[in-house]
Amino acid sequence: MSALQFVVQGRQPLAGTIVPSGNKNAALPIVCAALLTEHPVILENVPRIRDVETLVELIASAGVDVAWTSRNTLRIHAKEVRSANLDPKLCKKIRASILLAGPLLARCGEIELPPPGGDVIGRRRVDTHFLALERLGASFDVSEKGFHLSTPGLRGADVFLDEPSVTATENALCAAVAASGTTILRNAACEPHVQDLCHFLVALGAEIDGIGTNKITIEGGRTLGGATHRIGPDHIEVGSFIGLAAATGSEIRIADAGVEHLRSTLLGFARLGVSCKIEGNDLVVPKDQERVIQSDMGGHVPKLEDQPWPAFPADTMSIAVVAATQCTGMILIHEKMFESRLFFVDKLVSMGARIVLCDPHRALVSGPSRLRGGTVDSPDIRAGMAMLVAALCAEGQSTINNVGQIERGYERIDERLRALGAQVERVEDRRAR
Repeated sequence: MSALQFVVQGRQPLAGTIVPSGNKNAALPIVCAALLTEHPVILENVPRIRDVETLVELIASAGVDVAWTSRNTLRIHAKEVRSANLDPKLCKKIRASILLAGPLLARCGEIELPPPGGDVIGRRRVDTHFLALERLGASFDVSEKGFHLSTPGLRGADVFLDEPSVTATENALCAAVAASGTTILRNAACEPHVQDLCHFLVALGAEIDGIGTNKITIEGGRTLGGATHRIGPDHIEVGSFIGLAAATGSEIRIADAGVEHLRSTLLGFARLGVSCKIEGNDLVVPKDQERVIQSDMGGHVPKLEDQPWPAFPADTMSIAVVAATQCTGMILIHEKMFESRLFFVDKLVSMGARIVLCDPHRALVSGPSRLRGGTVDSPDIRAGMAMLVAALCAEGQSTINNVGQIERGYERIDERLRALGAQVERVEDRRAR
């Protein structure tokens, strides 16, 4: 596949309604969890993005019957799982390959798991996954080729996760559903996508208590059947569209926004002086807001920081940085969870943003800045989307390279933005010719 670029003409008026895709971070573990049952599973509202496509290819290579029955509907029938030796090249493309550890361990009793890939946004430890699986009766060996896991039989246990890792919680959930006896997961992640996975497992016949909290109890060993499940809206994509509306001074309606999961996101953008209106299941970002950063009491410089759910989501931080460049005032952005995520701000500085990168975790943003078009790269999914938002509010034309990174997480984003009035053209990367 040839490399692609986005050519963007900035400062075009945007308006209209956009519908968020299904939650990428819910779809990936749910596709993996479908391997727990021998019965057919139908998944609706699955985002048709590169990470999901790669995962579908990966489970198909393990002998699972999987097919797209419509644009966003996936049928998975893991009547047999032929192989638990996963393709290293496919695993290297996505971090989500590690989510197959729990389901395949449950189905096959043994698995060879090559090192996972994914965004380079700092060290992303996998220790929590294997320590949790070990508590549930698995043993593992680590080598340069990856991880070998095996079990004579999974059994319930009281598991304290040494960090509230989303993917480790998801792997432990899948293993616990198949384990005999009761499992208690403490310090568990409770993000909307973790909740969605729990609801899917319950639809299969699992018994899970404490969904949405950091203490989840699973009565394992239940017989699992088939189910039809609809993936919920992606709250990170909703946050991206709020940032887009704020940065471009546009009125955008985000339909079916999953407003019950947006409290921390709305609070974070309110700190930037960006207000939203909830209208039923929709979220409306009004046009031409003052966008004045709200100082802390006493006039002190405020801080926007990410933390585990239900606090402000880490994956929305890159978008918040761009939005802050178009707001009046100064704010400290504190990215606590990934030590390389903020490195993309040098690209914003080259476009005219007034940002001081204090250290790998903190950036001081002073706005508003009049951004200029330029040629930039997409270092990871979220930073790539942030650069696209920056290009849309900048003067002149911008070229964004490596847009495959953006498309790993955002479905048909250029088409959907053009429907709002954006001038975004997808072209073949001229450097690749």
